[in-house]
Amino acid sequence: MTVNHDDRSTKPQSTPPAAGELGVDTGGTFTDVIAREHGRLAVYKIASTPDAPEAAVIDGVRHFAGDAAADWRIVHGSTVATNAVLENKLARTAYIANTGFADVLTIGRQARRELYALEPAPNPVPVEPGLCFEIDARRDAKGQSLVALDEDMCDALVDKLREAGVEAVAINLLFAFLNGDDEAAIETALRAALPDLAIARGSRVLPEYGEYERGIATWLNAALGPTVGGYLRRLEKALERVAIMHGAAGTVGVDQAADNAVNLLLSGPAGGLLGARFVARAAGLERVLTLDMGGTSSDVALVADELALTSKTRIAGYPVAVPMVDMHTIGAGGGSIAWLDAGGLLQVGPASAGAEPGPACYGKGGEQPTVTDAHVVLGRLPASTQLGGHMGLDVDAARRAVSRIAEPLDLSVEAAAAGILRIADEAMTGALRVISVARGEPVADDSLLCFGGAGPLHACALADGMGMKRVLIPVFAGVLSALGMLVARRSRERSLSILQPLADIDGNEIDSWLAPLREATRDELVAEGVAEADIEERLSADLRYAGQSASLNLAWRAPDELMRAFHEAHEARYGHRFDLSVELVNLRLHRAGPVPDVELPDIEAGEGAPETARTVAVHECGDAVPLYERESLRAGQHFEGPAIVREQVTTTWIAPGWSAEVDTKGNLLLRRD
Repeated sequence: MTVNHDDRSTKPQSTPPAAGELGVDTGGTFTDVIAREHGRLAVYKIASTPDAPEAAVIDGVRHFAGDAAADWRIVHGSTVATNAVLENKLARTAYIANTGFADVLTIGRQARRELYALEPAPNPVPVEPGLCFEIDARRDAKGQSLVALDEDMCDALVDKLREAGVEAVAINLLFAFLNGDDEAAIETALRAALPDLAIARGSRVLPEYGEYERGIATWLNAALGPTVGGYLRRLEKALERVAIMHGAAGTVGVDQAADNAVNLLLSGPAGGLLGARFVARAAGLERVLTLDMGGTSSDVALVADELALTSKTRIAGYPVAVPMVDMHTIGAGGGSIAWLDAGGLLQVGPASAGAEPGPACYGKGGEQPTVTDAHVVLGRLPASTQLGGHMGLDVDAARRAVSRIAEPLDLSVEAAAAGILRIADEAMTGALRVISVARGEPVADDSLLCFGGAGPLHACALADGMGMKRVLIPVFAGVLSALGMLVARRSRERSLSILQPLADIDGNEIDSWLAPLREATRDELVAEGVAEADIEERLSADLRYAGQSASLNLAWRAPDELMRAFHEAHEARYGHRFDLSVELVNLRLHRAGPVPDVELPDIEAGEGAPETARTVAVHECGDAVPLYERESLRAGQHFEGPAIVREQVTTTWIAPGWSAEVDTKGNLLLRRD
């Protein structure tokens, strides 16, 4: 097997200790900032600035750091890459392939989304045919040259790209994951002739088997480069000591992030899962099922000791095979619109009212009924609530909106609102099942951790739907992704395609194959301030039965032990095992620096039930449901549902039959009676 690896590395740089740390998460509506200084945590929210995302980030940082931002360590989760893909705001990009393979990205895989559709919708065309260029050089399945690349080929390619007027170039040649010399030579020629181009090549972006998935990742990396790179450079110029969260839940420096823009997809949600794991551990929980519910969508994941990664993520319909946190997303959020289909049946989502005009209860002119409006109608979101600390609720507008559903169904407004919530809850319960029990992971003895602006309102119903008896509503629930930024480790993910029977693998070969990856990642981490002695490593393997296309990822161990573990894992996931040869597809290397020294502070202790701020009317629960302000709760206090716990950035509904206890960190632990 031929393996050429040429990851760039930089020399170590020494930096003085930081004055404090800041975690910054940019969302569509708000930018959340958590500051840690002298062991204390403080939160700040500022309106996001979509036209110039760095403006809100810089303002949020300066709220705490003033003019001394350069003295603070800043970790930022960005939505710039994800939004650019979802909104199709990508650079004009050329695609370079071997002769006969220019259409690979358009053809894709033979699998169809709608198996029995007679007229299926065509797949999106990533790169228009006029921007797909072929080159006659060719390597075989062992990485050896069949047709050598020469200078004339490169010169002709330069002329075509200059005439096409592209901003970026993606280079994806056959078997470059085994030998990337031709791709590297093309890149060198292009950089010399066209220095302003953003260039990505598959042998760096995703050196793995599968030319279609590798091509999509390389194209996205190139197409995102100008937007993401420009944003990060502006941010670095203003803040200097900034690290960027990548989709595999670690951080990288700005230089690495700008060169690997595709790895920033799911940057913010990755921070949320890190925050969830952090607070779960503080609460003494080993494994949790998580729900992050915002205004438009909900993200669910199963979080254990280490965050699970996947290379099977799809964004805007495209497979993104670079490692990212393993989560499932559905279009169900607080702003999801309720509507009646052609048969008169009630549906919820995926369309959303967004931030403008938002749910009708926002009082901004919205008229469509949403999930948030249903909570207002039922009283679970009290009329006196100030969303984000400043936005009041228009109860009458919420009732008018829900009545648009209630009247055709001949229901009361309250019954229609309850129906909206039941449908939304079932959609989210289905998503939770996909990420857990559908994969052979029973969760009845685990805890459900709900966060985000809308998640805690649905926690009890979702736990009931999953047969779970414990729920954790974490401290900082509304800004948990920003908290996750503070506890993120500097890390790198690398992969290496092997494509050999596992039985033929000599364990001693592994170290020699991985040596170039280990050297490159060591240099990168040391350059970002990680001491070489502090670097930790985790190795895993993608395995499959011979003849299969899908694989399972398992922690690396001796080959004979790994083979037994794969048979067991395959049976647990799919219900059966085969008497077939097991193939090692890829090795995956994770290297990371130490865990940041961050702890949640203890809150003041108290006794008995907390003091009730007021009582409110909740549908089917009476007129005297207690309403508690979360900042007034004390460690050790206990109370029964029905009850509402309100805070500036989220509200928790504790249903009848559930009780709540406040732990020493301020987390709410809910239990089914």
